[in-house]
Amino acid sequence: MKKIIMISLSIFSTLLIAGGDQNAPASSTVPTTSCKVEKIYIQKKEKLVWQDQYYTTSEEGAYKNEKSKGKAGNLKSARRYCANLNYAGRKDWRLPTVDELRGVLDRNAYRFTYSTDGYFWTDTPTTENRYYVVFPTDAQQYKRDPKQSNYARCVRCLIEKTKYKGSVEL
Repeated sequence: MKKIIMISLSIFSTLLIAGGDQNAPASSTVPTTSCKVEKIYIQKKEKLVWQDQYYTTSEEGAYKNEKSKGKAGNLKSARRYCANLNYAGRKDWRLPTVDELRGVLDRNAYRFTYSTDGYFWTDTPTTENRYYVVFPTDAQQYKRDPKQSNYARCVRCLIEKTKYKGSVEL
């Protein structure tokens, strides 16, 4: 019995001493902002600026479950996402063409910091009311029903001498 009391007192006193400053808050807050940085990739020769933004867990879940959320969803949702995007200090984003997206996805040099495993929408129609998507790993185009869920990577035209948020003048 004495051993149990001694062990209990020892644990209690250790916890009491380890408690630290009594004026400290009971819980700490976690920052709600992301540490992910807004990035862009510039193709000078093609005069294109690409969105390079982190893909969230909820967007990946939407993609896998055929839902629409942020940068994942059906074609209508992807078009709306790019049209409403305010990113890197610019508001004139759009979905890329199949040639633009395939052109930036060079197999020898992957240019984006943030990516995800899945197909990406283009605004290029095919036959049978389908649109092309591109798979980043092989940069090949595939036909998809516009109601299917895929990812969006928005693009805009490069305007010389434009300053981008967090970048140098071009």
